[in-house]
This record gives sequence, structure tokens and C-alpha cells, in this order.
Amino acid sequence: MSQLGLGMASDDATTGPGPRRRSSRAPLVIALLAIAAVVLGGFLGIRALTDGTSDFTGDGTGSVTVVVAKGDTLSKIGQTLAEAGVVATEGAFVDAAAAEPKSSGIAPGTYELRSGMSGAAAVALMLDPAARQVSKLVVPEGWRMDRTLAAAAKATGLKLDELKASAAKATSLGLPDYAGGNPEGFLFPATYEFEPKISSDAVVEAMLTRFSQASNDVELESSAAAAGLTPLEVLTVASIIEVEVSPADYARAARVLYNRLDKGMRLQLDSTVNYALGTSDLHLSAQQLATDSPYNTYRVKGLPPGPINSPGEAAIQAALAPADGAWLYWVTTDVSARTTEFATTYSDFLALKRKFQANAGG
Repeated sequence: MSQLGLGMASDDATTGPGPRRRSSRAPLVIALLAIAAVVLGGFLGIRALTDGTSDFTGDGTGSVTVVVAKGDTLSKIGQTLAEAGVVATEGAFVDAAAAEPKSSGIAPGTYELRSGMSGAAAVALMLDPAARQVSKLVVPEGWRMDRTLAAAAKATGLKLDELKASAAKATSLGLPDYAGGNPEGFLFPATYEFEPKISSDAVVEAMLTRFSQASNDVELESSAAAAGLTPLEVLTVASIIEVEVSPADYARAARVLYNRLDKGMRLQLDSTVNYALGTSDLHLSAQQLATDSPYNTYRVKGLPPGPINSPGEAAIQAALAPADGAWLYWVTTDVSARTTEFATTYSDFLALKRKFQANAGG
């Protein structure tokens, strides 16, 4: 075998007439290309795990609490879930949310989810109201402040004393100046949802904020001024008719109160005496009716000092726009049906009173 060229440097020229010899760098280039391909494949694999194409399967396990803040985008929510281990990647959640038209309904709040959920499963669970950790408080129209605060304590787990302390400083939490520092009547009746670990101040503030919204809706301050009344007087009238009559009779009952006030007549309302006593009795004794209190409208002329409960928007509107009429009296002639009848004369009032007694078996 010929040994021609053995030991020559790779860049030495050949001396014979035959073809040039292939450079020995070729295997090195091939090896480098192979390494580059492996590195590129790894990079693309890592990118695939972080750009949203990777996803868990199934509904996940365990329990994970996550918080969605107000203003969070779907991308931000996906990032939060990925960091908590709920979903594999931000993209897995975003892609699933994009495929679900209802995903725009995911509200701020605290959610109880699971580890290792698919993006679709996470979206579905966040749209389930049961996943949101909220305390629901329902405050009906006509509740007094003490009842409202007791219900808030039960719903949120806060101590009643803490809520009372917050109510006592309601002026710093949004209570209007015209309330005179007394939040009775201003903890607006509505349905509230509170996040876990909410403070007592925040609970009271939420109810005062809701009152402010309702007040703006009915233009309470400007409408009261146009009627020659203060907002507190309107709210006080609204609180009385809220508990005295049914909604269908609000406007006529408001007119009765204004007519009696215009004539200098005492209002003579059991509801205000009950408020003074902290009771809700249907029949009051002579001793109860003689109670010494500015809320006793049998003894004191004019409106009581303030609201006796939290009236709803319908009652406030009726107090601002009473019906036209000369009525001076009303009698709930059928308590079970809440049937109220109105009279313009004292003799007619006595007739209605006898009707009530007959219906009540008296």
C-alpha cells in the first residue's frame, strides 16, 4: 500500500497528479452542528414549557388558595396560578380562558383551587361561585343597626364589639355630615360579599358606600332641598313608612306624615316608641306609650331625631315624592295581609280602628 503523503500537514499541497485530499476539519464541524442541534432542541423544549403550550391534565388534587386582585388581567391571573402550582403555565390558563366566553366573568376575590389542574379545569372552577371564599351578608329593608351589626358579625366571624366600635366612628368611614354622627339608617339594606379576613371598618364602610350610591341615585340631597326638607328628615320619614306599611302604601303614608307635621299634629307612631324601647311589639301598653324619649311621637311633636331603621330606595323615593291627598290617619286593618286603609277625618279613623279590632278578634 502506498504511503504517499503520510505525515503531511493538512494544508500541504499534493504533489501528484491525483485529486486533492478532503480536509480533516469536516468531522469537527459535523460534531459542532450536532451539539448546536441538541442545544437548540433543549432551548425550544424549555420555551415550550414556558410559553403556554404545556398543560396539566385532570382536575388536580389538594387545596390551594389564590387571590385575584381587582384589575388583574387573564394573563396576570394565569401567572398567579402558575406560581401557586395550580396550572402548569400561564399560557395554559390563558389559552383555556380564551376558549371559554364566560371567562370574562372571573371576578376579583379569594379562590380555593387545586394543585396540578388543567387550564380548562382551573377556568371552570373559577367560574363556579362555590370556589370563591366570600362571606355573604343579606341586610333586608327596615333592619335596625343593632340587628345589622349582629348579622354582620355572624356572617364574617368578626366580633360584634369590633363592629360596634367601627360604627361608632362611622363619620371617618363615609357617614354623611348631616347624619350627626349617628349611623342608624345609613347601613344600607343590600346583599354584601366580604373577603376572608375583612376588617370591621371595611364592613361598615361598604354599607355606607352603598348608601352613598343609593343617595346619589335618588338625588337625595338636592331633592330634599327642593321639598324644603333636610336629607335626614327624608330618611327619617322613609324609615317610618318602611316598617309601618307595605311598599304599595309608602307614598300615601308619607303624605299622612307630612300632612300631620304641617298641621302641628303629633305623629303618634308605635314604630318610633318601639325603637325607643328596643322592641317590636304589635300592641303597646299605656305605660309603654308614656315612655320618656325623643323618639316617642305620642308625646313629642315633630319627627324623631333620626331614622329608626335602614330604609330601602323605594321608601326613600316615596318620602321624596309623596302621593297627593288630604289623609291624616292610617290603620292597618288586616295585619296578616298588611292591608292599610287611610282616612281624612277622626271619625273615619275610629271606624277603621273598629275594623282592625274586629279582624284581630278584639
